[in-house]
Amino acid sequence: MKKAVMVIASGDFRDEELLEPKEVLQRNGVEVKIASTTLNQVKGMLGAKVKPDLLISDIKIKDFDAIVFVGGIGASQYWNDPVAHKLVQEAVKTNRIVGAICIAPVTLANAGILVGKRATVFSSEAGQLKAKGVNYTGKAVEKDGNIITANGPSAAREFGEELARALK
Repeated sequence: MKKAVMVIASGDFRDEELLEPKEVLQRNGVEVKIASTTLNQVKGMLGAKVKPDLLISDIKIKDFDAIVFVGGIGASQYWNDPVAHKLVQEAVKTNRIVGAICIAPVTLANAGILVGKRATVFSSEAGQLKAKGVNYTGKAVEKDGNIITANGPSAAREFGEELARALK
C-alpha cells in the first residue's frame, strides 16, 4: 500500500485543499497521514477540525511515497522552515512524489527544488516563484517529473487525482 503524508499549518490551512486530495488518495488505496507542528487539533480556514497524526519533525521520508504541503493562509509558516526544506530536498533525492497547493509551492521554491521546473501557485505568489528561478505556468495543476503543484481550492480535486496517478 502506498503512503502519503500531508503537511498542514498549525492554524488556517485551507480545508478543501486537505480534505479533497486526501479523499481522492484514500479512494485510490493510498494510506494518508497528517503532519503539523502540533499534535493538538488544528482548525482550517473554513472550520474543519483535524488532529494531526505526527509532527513534521518526526516525518521520515523513507516511510512515505509522497509528501504534500497543504495551502491556506497558515501555509506561509513553512516558507522558510528548515525542517520542511530538508524534507522536500530528501524527497526529491529519493524519487518521492512532492506536492504543494495554493501558496504552499513557495515552500518548495524556497527549498530550491523548483529551479528550472514548471510549477504553479496561487496567483498572489507567482512573483516569489519566478524570483527563485521557477518556470511559473499559471495552470490549475502542473506536474514536472515527481513534483506536482496546484494553484488553489478550485484545483483541489484535480490535484488529488494527479497525486493518485503519480502514486500508481
